[in-house]
Amino acid sequence: MTLDHLSLLARLQAGFLAAVPRADPDARVPACGDWTVRELVEHLAGVHYWAAGQARAKRGAPLGDGPFDLEAHYAAQAATLRQALAELDPDATGRVLTHPKPMGPGPVRFWHRRQTHETLVHLHDLRAAIAGTGSIGLAEAEPEVWADTVDEVVTVLQPRQAGLGRMAPLRLQVALVATDVDGSPTWVLGAPGERADEVTPDVVVSGPAEGLALTLWRRLTPAEAGLTVQGDHADLEAALAEPIVP
Repeated sequence: MTLDHLSLLARLQAGFLAAVPRADPDARVPACGDWTVRELVEHLAGVHYWAAGQARAKRGAPLGDGPFDLEAHYAAQAATLRQALAELDPDATGRVLTHPKPMGPGPVRFWHRRQTHETLVHLHDLRAAIAGTGSIGLAEAEPEVWADTVDEVVTVLQPRQAGLGRMAPLRLQVALVATDVDGSPTWVLGAPGERADEVTPDVVVSGPAEGLALTLWRRLTPAEAGLTVQGDHADLEAALAEPIVP
């Protein structure tokens, strides 16, 4: 499945915006430490604004410290991002996440994908805050979209975390199998440059792509995500305890 990240981004932003007025701004966001809904919304709005600037390879003026009208503030920054990505050639050169330097030149299309997944995970967070707990199915997206989220963690985010020195290379290799996607794609966390069928993993985790993604992003435990674990659960917990995502 070839994903249209810009259409997905618009759809997910609309879902996030619609949920903002339903949430108590002071409510805690499950699995996100001490974050409140207000902090979550302001964070995603700020990331959208920042990413738009990175795509244009220029720094925007500071947004200010608030307090903001959350619905209006998020709507404005979501639109800023969409406008920037719509105007720019996807193959044009902007600034993207890299390593060993945190940022470097790269194609604008990087932000199509990165902001889609940033919004998807935080849509889950916002709806978890409204529900009072996280669970599968809060942020509606096709299994292929969640599988792309897994792929981004394994091939982009975790290697960057290691490349920036934020974590040591993983001692264990964890195979991740998306059972609800055609062909049951497999990734190996800790071996992003190797073919999955050429690696002997220490642990194999299988289940729905959404469950894999939310487990990697530490929003749900493997049990909460409905995943099956083959191997030592303590080894899996040790790998997941590492800062594999920013």
